[in-house]
Amino acid sequence: MVISAAAPLTGVAGAVPIAFLLGNGTGVPATFLFMTLIMLAFSVGYVAMSRHVRNAGAFYAYAARGLGGRWGGATAMMALVAYNALQFGLIGLLGGVSAGVFSEFGLQMPWWIYSLVAVMLVGILGYRQVDLSAKVLVLLVLLEYLIVLLVDFAILGTGGASGLSMNLFDMSAIGSGSFTVAVLFCLGSFMGFEATTIYAEEARDPDVTIPRATYLSVVLIGLFFVFTTWLMIAGVGAAELIPTIQGLKDPTTFFFELAGRYVGGPVPMIAGLLLVSSLFAALSAFHNYIARYSYVAGREGLLPAAFGHTHAAHQSPHVGSVAQTIGALIVLAVFAGLGLDPVLNMFTWISQVGVLGVLGMMAVTSLAVVCFFRRHGEASLLTAWVMPVASGLVMAVLFVYIFLNFGDLTGTQGGGLGVILPSLIPLAALVGWLLASRLKAANPKAFANMGASRT
Repeated sequence: MVISAAAPLTGVAGAVPIAFLLGNGTGVPATFLFMTLIMLAFSVGYVAMSRHVRNAGAFYAYAARGLGGRWGGATAMMALVAYNALQFGLIGLLGGVSAGVFSEFGLQMPWWIYSLVAVMLVGILGYRQVDLSAKVLVLLVLLEYLIVLLVDFAILGTGGASGLSMNLFDMSAIGSGSFTVAVLFCLGSFMGFEATTIYAEEARDPDVTIPRATYLSVVLIGLFFVFTTWLMIAGVGAAELIPTIQGLKDPTTFFFELAGRYVGGPVPMIAGLLLVSSLFAALSAFHNYIARYSYVAGREGLLPAAFGHTHAAHQSPHVGSVAQTIGALIVLAVFAGLGLDPVLNMFTWISQVGVLGVLGMMAVTSLAVVCFFRRHGEASLLTAWVMPVASGLVMAVLFVYIFLNFGDLTGTQGGGLGVILPSLIPLAALVGWLLASRLKAANPKAFANMGASRT
């Protein structure tokens, strides 16, 4: 589920070319390596706490047990807004990409038709048990990796446009261009990282599978993008990278251009179809996250109690699933009705709100880990202090910078959107804080048990 949310092909075809163009160019592979190390540092405390707090609320539960119920409430509402934002943005991207891909087969339909079909299919999978969704996602994600690695090894085998220079891993290249924009898009490739603990209550052996899945996911995602971005640069040559992407009508076609140049045949067409399935996989993964956060918030008194029940037959958090599907349909109707662009508007504007929210949650969680182990004293200095503090500071600095420069980074300077959209995250946190305060006044026992282990 983590890999599905990270959507490898979506990152390679969608985010990476923009990171090259607007970020730090040939410094992107090193930026991915840097972010992988930061994510691993965060994982140390995150995994250690997972052994003490086993709750489908994940970031919410850790915040509640480490910092108190009000912080837990704030984190829960941040999670719902952030993951819904990522979901809504991906719905627009899927519609726009699908309209272009299927037009090659003579199917000329409005983008929102494809988005509507995806929303309904994801809703059906989410309403049923997670095993069904996971089985579908495993096949789709495996095919994504295969098509990208096929192009990677084709470039590797031919030596690229002008040789395979290892200078692309020179850390000094990180400082070229806009490092912050590159980080924003690189971090987006790790979105869904929280899934390992979201499924803590459903895993067969969480003490083994959660740490294993967490570390393997971070390493797999990180090394995959380091390797692939290095070869994408080698495919055109470092000196020609930016001019090549600038010369394309759509930067997201860069990977497909490489696929046609180095592999050819039906591979670019197959990659286009797999990009659609990649987006579908990500939609399904985030839908499940949202449904489970809604379930936990209902179970623990932050949302109406109806959200805190599972389906009698499927054992799925069906109320949260249905609510998320309805919300997606409403947002889709608004953007389609206003005639806004599914990629430049719906995806670019909304999805980065989700990235901002996840940054905020990770910063809070890092602090929660420190406070939790300071009281319980059951972890080493490295686990309970050094790694959480280091990763938390990085996340906090990035959050503040992106919040203050959101308009410039996302192209929403006009009309106040550059202020309104990022403000949804602290507003959500305030609402969650107030809901938790209300819960404390109405039911002190429930407030004290917020985020407690459920297995």
